[in-house]
Amino acid sequence: MADYATLLRDYVTLKCRCIDRIFLQAYVPKLQSVGQVCTFLRWQRKFKIPSSAAFGKIGDAYVKAVYSFAERENIPVVQFKKGEDKEEKARPYIEAAAREGKDRVVLIGIAQEKASVWRSWVRKGHENRAHPHMEWGRQMAFINHFYFYIWDSDWGGTFWKTNAYAPYPVWLWLNGHEWAKRQLEKAGIRYEALDNGFGSCNDPERLQKICDRLGPGAVKNFFWRWLDRLPSPFTPADMRAGYVYDLAFRQFEVSDTRVFERPQAGRMWFEGVIRDHLDIGRPHQIALVFNTVVRRDTPGRFRTRVLTKGVDPTLCCYYKSSRLKQYFKEGKALRTETVICDTKDFGIGRRVCSENWSALKEVGEFANRRLCDAGAAELARSGCGHLFYMSRLEIFSRREI
Repeated sequence: MADYATLLRDYVTLKCRCIDRIFLQAYVPKLQSVGQVCTFLRWQRKFKIPSSAAFGKIGDAYVKAVYSFAERENIPVVQFKKGEDKEEKARPYIEAAAREGKDRVVLIGIAQEKASVWRSWVRKGHENRAHPHMEWGRQMAFINHFYFYIWDSDWGGTFWKTNAYAPYPVWLWLNGHEWAKRQLEKAGIRYEALDNGFGSCNDPERLQKICDRLGPGAVKNFFWRWLDRLPSPFTPADMRAGYVYDLAFRQFEVSDTRVFERPQAGRMWFEGVIRDHLDIGRPHQIALVFNTVVRRDTPGRFRTRVLTKGVDPTLCCYYKSSRLKQYFKEGKALRTETVICDTKDFGIGRRVCSENWSALKEVGEFANRRLCDAGAAELARSGCGHLFYMSRLEIFSRREI
């Protein structure tokens, strides 16, 4: 059997590093405190008594606007059932829009889900007053959410989720691989697609440059284009008064894909990885992979899991709320993914900006590279097994710091 380094060097036909899934939350900074909420209702919207009832009127108007939009644009509206796969339900609509090549909302789905909302109640002792004082707080409630499934010429299929309750958050799901595919098509570069990835490309160097080009500007461009097209609880006057959205990271995935020339080579590599890395999730080794400190009080369960889906296993290890995942994709490619679920795990801010985007990308690429490139290189040099590899990797880590 060839060693790890030989398999990666001589049997890989395509390497591609790319931002994968991006899950963002849009929020209005001026609606995050009680004082800001009361100011909005009393002075911006001119309600005499700032209360949940006032927000209810705004929400009712927004719901009507959503249904009017769907009727005007001839968009199907469906009620999702509990446990139903929403993406599978939307897939035929997205595929039909892709064939047409027209940017549009293809489906509006409604699902009842839990969310944090602003609620008010009459202050104790003020129940019988003509102008009672109100208490305010954020509460969890099961409410209707609207899923706008969109076909976009830059991003492909995506969805935009929101609700009719203050502070009117928006959740946005995008995929970097789909963005890269659209850019290749516009440039006339032929490629073979994997599910959420690439199997081959006529110009691999150009493909990598396109993937490297993806940044927060493309994300913000998408958000503002569709905010202008979709119904909103905010009026133009609200936005001129500063009630505008900002974007924050909720999940950020960085992937590394190595496509093997034949399935046997890839399976040999991955079976060796599982055999030699079953303890990669332990604290001292997680510290090496992510180049960070793990102490006794560091939150999270440090473990490695091997998940089997069909005949292709998945190796997962965890650090705080983030995880590192490696699996053999479609029997063709080794996929390594760093999934960052909380940017604070690495001391990075949540706001979507160039600085935070670059920092998150660097963390993900660093961890992916440690598990693939550095590991294979050290094993090839040492020939002494997993424990020696980890000690050599520690020296490598210190040198980089």
